[in-house]
Amino acid sequence: MKILAIVGSPRLKGNTSFLVDQALDEAARLGAETEKIVISQHEVSPCLGHENCASLESCTQKDDAGWIMEKFYEVDGVILACPVYYLNVTAQMKAFLDRNYFPYKKNLRAKARSVGIIVVAEQMGIEDTLYTLHQFVDWIFFVGRGRRLVVSGYADRPGDAQKDAKLVTEARELGRKMAESLKRE
Repeated sequence: MKILAIVGSPRLKGNTSFLVDQALDEAARLGAETEKIVISQHEVSPCLGHENCASLESCTQKDDAGWIMEKFYEVDGVILACPVYYLNVTAQMKAFLDRNYFPYKKNLRAKARSVGIIVVAEQMGIEDTLYTLHQFVDWIFFVGRGRRLVVSGYADRPGDAQKDAKLVTEARELGRKMAESLKRE
């Protein structure tokens, strides 16, 4: 059982990344093979919007999005994690979401049977960010709302998530529930 986390935060040691680590650590403890990809550490260019994806053999852009999506479409579980930047997903996460238009136009759907969503905000924007990520999940996965696990909360400064026992517990619970549900199948 493999779980892949896609992290849309540009901060390697930020609150979002910390919560992802909690979820992945718990899933690994239960036997899952885990991996975390921080989009900002790779070259993922924005979609070019040329609208002829369906007619092409492969995406015309040759960057890291290709190999990232290969992994993304094959794993058993996916965690999408993103802080709120200007009331919605970060530019890094938006680029990744948009680059999934090519597989979508090829009628490809990700194989994950369980999806986790982690959203951290300073003050506001959680609802809009969750909406964006749920919409993406609706288009890319065959995973109903009952197979989605969500953790969201507030962390004003770097390190605040570590001090929030409830948020840490929820993140660990997300990892545990994902691993347990994937083991049962």
